Amino acid sequence: MSVADGTALTRRIGLFQATAINMSQMCGIGPFVTIPLMVAAFGGPQAVIGWIAGAVLALVDGLVWAELGASLPGSGGSYVYLREAFQYRTGRLMPFLFVWTAMLFIPLIMSTGVVGFVQYLAYLWPGMSKPDGDLVGLALIALVVLLLWQQVDRIARLATAMWGVMITAVLAVLVASYTHFSAHRAFTWPAHAVQLTHGQFWLGFAAGLTIGIYDYLGYNTAAYLGAEVRQPGRVLPRSIIYSVLGIMVIYLLLQIGVLGALDWHRMLDKTDVANQSVASAVLQAAWGKGWAKAITTLILVTAFASVLTGLLGGSRVPYDAARDRVFFRSYAKLHRTRGFPVLGLLTMGVVTAGGFLIGRHTDLNTLINLLTTVMVIVQAFAQILAVTVLRRRQPNLPRPYRMWLYPAPSVLAAVGWLVVYGYADRNAPGYHPIEWSLAWVAVGVLAFVLWSKVEKVWPFAPKEITEEYLTAS
Repeated sequence: MSVADGTALTRRIGLFQATAINMSQMCGIGPFVTIPLMVAAFGGPQAVIGWIAGAVLALVDGLVWAELGASLPGSGGSYVYLREAFQYRTGRLMPFLFVWTAMLFIPLIMSTGVVGFVQYLAYLWPGMSKPDGDLVGLALIALVVLLLWQQVDRIARLATAMWGVMITAVLAVLVASYTHFSAHRAFTWPAHAVQLTHGQFWLGFAAGLTIGIYDYLGYNTAAYLGAEVRQPGRVLPRSIIYSVLGIMVIYLLLQIGVLGALDWHRMLDKTDVANQSVASAVLQAAWGKGWAKAITTLILVTAFASVLTGLLGGSRVPYDAARDRVFFRSYAKLHRTRGFPVLGLLTMGVVTAGGFLIGRHTDLNTLINLLTTVMVIVQAFAQILAVTVLRRRQPNLPRPYRMWLYPAPSVLAAVGWLVVYGYADRNAPGYHPIEWSLAWVAVGVLAFVLWSKVEKVWPFAPKEITEEYLTAS
């Protein structure tokens, strides 16, 4: 089918563009707003442990995505993987639940980028009030939706250009950090900083792992665009692995550099600029306020790019599900001339706005814990299981990439996500992210039962086993 008929997507995204989309989404504003959170979690410069732990979890989980994305290169990412793996026992339940949860956690991730944008804008606009910041964030989301109202190849080129801005901003902060670097500040840890037999250390580790993996999220963005990627069996695994390894190096250098440039105690003081705009504080200390303002502007562009690319990929998630009658049919409609999913983009834009307001009126740490718990149950755990299920159910499925050292990365990823989920309530006291995530999934199951009755599919009809990619091969 062609784009003109309102249902088909075309393959236009190559390796460099896919990697740029991933890295723009991964880096974005994340490390610039979470370094103080990481320091607070660990209680000192030993916070670097959290970045290392997050990198390990991102890498092993990235290998899960790499195998699934290479063998099942469809639009929607996890939706396709769960549909193919779990259709034998539960029909369309798992892909439906994934789309149901993704319609919440993907825009919540984007909303953290908008929260960070407003935080850094406050450095350039010291008199910005709370209502001013709210209006700016909502206007930014509206602008992103407007820009995404066009063909994907144009957005891919824009994302590539913004990736260059992101690299420039990160390099500027790195250079400023290491020209004002003190090894004593960076590597002098408090007494008893690492006590493996003490429960408080593991509570801090869990909080740091949650923040760390949040900052690495985005290595899978190109997989959501699988139906629009050229040579997906080659491009998707490479783009995921290159993205994780590249951002891993950048984050470690950035974390150590910032800790060496500033006294970490400043990052815990809510009245200090280092608490809300730590990169601007580093630039100001090293080069003065003029340079700090200039690079802060680039950081704002970086935040904007992360929201843009995230909503670009996320809006495709309900599209393929609806086209295959696994989600509400209205989400299968593409724009008649520009070929993008209209309702998916609008829905995620609205939820992003809601998440932004939640983050503004609670705190960023709470928002991060809410989005990660919603994501873990259906996407992380079920997708890890999907690798094994597909190897057993579809052994002849072409796999251009097979997970290294299988099943060790799957097991390690599952343990890491279990730590993130199990400690969520303690990391966001009073907000009960675990309970909210379970409630959201339970409502999703109810929605599935009602939807399946209307659509007359399992459990109200026999299962439909398609094995789409195995048949196509």
